[in-house]
Amino acid sequence: MKIKEAVLLVNLGSPKELNKKSVRKYLNVFLSDDYVVDIPKVLQQLLLKLFILPFRPKQTLHAYEQIWTDEGSPLIISTFKIKEKLIKKTGWHVEIAMRYESPSIENALRNLKANGFNKIYVVPLYPHNAMATTITTQVEVEKLANEIIPKAELFFIKPFYNNDKYIKAVSNKVREYITTEKFDKLVFSYHGIPKRQAKKTDETGSHCFSNKECCEVDELGSADCYKAHTVQASIKIAKELGLKSTDWEIAYQSRIGPGWLTPFTDKRLEVLPDEGAKSIGVLCPSFISDCLETLEEIDIRGRKTFIDAGGEKMTYIPCLNESNDTIDLLVSIVEDAKKFRIKALKTA
Repeated sequence: MKIKEAVLLVNLGSPKELNKKSVRKYLNVFLSDDYVVDIPKVLQQLLLKLFILPFRPKQTLHAYEQIWTDEGSPLIISTFKIKEKLIKKTGWHVEIAMRYESPSIENALRNLKANGFNKIYVVPLYPHNAMATTITTQVEVEKLANEIIPKAELFFIKPFYNNDKYIKAVSNKVREYITTEKFDKLVFSYHGIPKRQAKKTDETGSHCFSNKECCEVDELGSADCYKAHTVQASIKIAKELGLKSTDWEIAYQSRIGPGWLTPFTDKRLEVLPDEGAKSIGVLCPSFISDCLETLEEIDIRGRKTFIDAGGEKMTYIPCLNESNDTIDLLVSIVEDAKKFRIKALKTA
């Protein structure tokens, strides 16, 4: 059988349209994912139907209204542009899909089947491993592939948080602003997750949160840990930029309950001015593409929080989006997967 290779890029997703019904549908699908809200199903759905969906869509719609463009969702637009530039550079067949909503994983796989592709390199567009990103993506792609294109061979790209090209890409993006701005502090704001989800990826069952330095040590217990990935990536980026330990810090955003990773970004933005950091830079390395969590939560609400607390200037440093560095990174990690035949991530 002739081998036909293709690349499938998978990003998070977005409401299809800018209205309450579409936002509600998106939230329902997203928050019904057991890898996102990992509590007993009955309790998950009870919370969702009684306490979240009656109220959250209105708030979330307002947030999306702040960032929506004439072309649509920034995340969707960016992902399409990444696809186009990747095709132009390589000539590969590239499909894109969203874990939630459209373009869907199901449709992408059906397109691949219809065109006879039987070796598929799946690239979750997240640098770090987490149940709610890379793992749920792999589980969903595998499930649908078994139904739609069972004879195809799947290769899942592993998290690339420590890839030299990723480190240099993020560093280059920061340099675009450091050369013209003087920051008192550079804040790495990562999407938060519940601590219990970090612990679930600890194969030893005893390493995670065992001490303050557990995330800085590259060993079995931290190999698949989201927090460890964020810490280790930040250290590498800071080193690449020549920053001292006092020049930067890590915080975690987007919490929706207690027991999430700390420190919280919004709380740090409230106190940084009193600590002498009047001019700061903030980047969000959890995301390849700018989205609601970066453009509205950080660049709009986060900026207001910082200024209201006495800060003088906050510079938001955009995600990599469809930059040339992003394309070079994707080419490199897919070529590595082809060379070494990297089969899959570990699923929790």
